[in-house]
Amino acid sequence: MSPQYWYLAVGLLLIITALLATRLQPLPVSTSMLYLAAGVALGPVGFGVLRLDAQEQSPILEVTAEIAVLVSLFSAGLKMRVPLSWASWHVPLRLAFVSMSVTVALIAALGVWLLALPLGAAILLGAVLAPTDPVLASDVQLAHPGHRDRLRFSLTAEAGLNDGTAFPFVMLGLGLLGLHELGAGGWRWVLVDVAWATSAGLAIGAGLGVLVARLVIFLRRRHQEALGRDEFVALGLLALAYGAALSVHAYGFLAAFAAGVAVRTVERKHSAAAPPTDAPALPPETAAIGEQTAPAHMAGALLSFNEQIERLLEVLLVLLLGGLLARAWPGGRELCFLAAVFFLVRPACVLFGLAGAKEPALRLGMLAWFGIRGIGSIYYLMFAINHHLSPDLARQLTSLTLLTIVASIFAHGISVTPLMRFYEKRREARGAAR
Repeated sequence: MSPQYWYLAVGLLLIITALLATRLQPLPVSTSMLYLAAGVALGPVGFGVLRLDAQEQSPILEVTAEIAVLVSLFSAGLKMRVPLSWASWHVPLRLAFVSMSVTVALIAALGVWLLALPLGAAILLGAVLAPTDPVLASDVQLAHPGHRDRLRFSLTAEAGLNDGTAFPFVMLGLGLLGLHELGAGGWRWVLVDVAWATSAGLAIGAGLGVLVARLVIFLRRRHQEALGRDEFVALGLLALAYGAALSVHAYGFLAAFAAGVAVRTVERKHSAAAPPTDAPALPPETAAIGEQTAPAHMAGALLSFNEQIERLLEVLLVLLLGGLLARAWPGGRELCFLAAVFFLVRPACVLFGLAGAKEPALRLGMLAWFGIRGIGSIYYLMFAINHHLSPDLARQLTSLTLLTIVASIFAHGISVTPLMRFYEKRREARGAAR
């Protein structure tokens, strides 16, 4: 396809999305569905002008998905304006660690029993598909830092955490396939891939987030320095946290999310716990240096910039997803696998992970359904392919992963508007009754 036609296609898609965004909100249609439809139309299923091969283009696809997930994780962290306490965080922590681990196990069991995969490949498939997505789940996540809905908070924080907590299982699957060193009896995997990489990633991201946020606030309040260039601060902190984590073999995804949470935590403490939206409207240059407004202005500017980049990367990745889809249709076993993942595995793992949490039935049901898969799964798949996954396994896992993501885009995209509207009405009714 000639470059000028690419410009025309992408430009037309972006303008249509911008013009129709408001009209789409009340409809059971998500913007991701539009992007995917455009990608399919351009891809081998449609006109055939966008043809991608997951194995041939895996390096560039991995990097592109990696950047998209990083930006989205940092944005998710910046929305976490709640105290760092067990009472506030126990639901997403249990979802991200307990529920996700059981999800990997159950998908691996399906892979061995239903799809006849080797154990290592089945665990790898579970790790690829277990994490929920921070990029494509914006309709069910926190809209802004002042949002206090526990369902949206739990889904946002879960997606922020489990895109990092899935990594040990990716390494376990690769290790069982002979593509990663696990150590005798798995000691290296437990100590390095689980304990060290997870804890170090969180610590590095949190430490750098606190340091940079405090430094920027201090310079702006006391010396009227470091003004503007908020996009440099956002990208700089994100790259610094990610690079520092990778340099010591820690999980950079967790570092990116923790850095965002740390920045928001510093803002919350410096703003005396007042929601950013409660601050009076001031000119940006005044708000940036004000004693009370500087922290909220900084965090808000970082979040705004990241969200813009996140939306553009979402368009790109979902278009590329359409180009990866082949004309082959799923068989009976693949359809049974998809049904089990959406209707059995996710609900069972949510109920298991939150056993005894005393969550309302409606919220539990919503958490059980909205296990949205997306760009994070693409990244883990490409990561595995680039670690010398065999061609046959790569093709099989690619097909299953892409089918799951497409099914998630349509199933959750169609259901999100009516279900969230129902949830909001029920929540408002309960609030009014009190």
